[in-house]
Amino acid sequence: MQLLAALLPTGSNAPLLRSPLPRGRPMPDTPTMVVGVHLVLVKDGRVLLGRRRNTAFAEDHWHVPAGHLLEGESITRGMVREADEELGITIREEDLDLVHAVHHLDADDGKGRLQLFFKPRAYVGQITNREPEKCHELKYWPIRELPAPVVDYTTHALGRITAGSLVSVYGWSA
Repeated sequence: MQLLAALLPTGSNAPLLRSPLPRGRPMPDTPTMVVGVHLVLVKDGRVLLGRRRNTAFAEDHWHVPAGHLLEGESITRGMVREADEELGITIREEDLDLVHAVHHLDADDGKGRLQLFFKPRAYVGQITNREPEKCHELKYWPIRELPAPVVDYTTHALGRITAGSLVSVYGWSA
């Protein structure tokens, strides 16, 4: 407010602008969305995918290792947590590069989601399937010859990553 007051002419009777909502409260039409964090592990032109099972979303589809951000968690901390939980590898937050972001409209529930795709510059540990109850198998696939079926926005994102694009939208009408 001091900066705003400094910009007003001396002696101005213009009212200072105040938010109609208490601090920390979103505006009524401000969207909230689920944030997904996805790990893109590439070895010799092949990308690591897991085949999902016993999940409410995309049963028996291939997908990169991924999960949702938890309340109060940074995007890099969430990705580090998911890598440990799903694959048993340790990644330092500073070793993650954001390689793509997809603003995805989920056809099932009509909600917007932000899907963030990270590549690690380094990690420690041996990749293992630490969630066999949610993942049939892990396998590296040629990035240009993915198996079927793959989660739709994942196929989209991998194509955009390959093309060098950092941001895209998926599922929204033009």
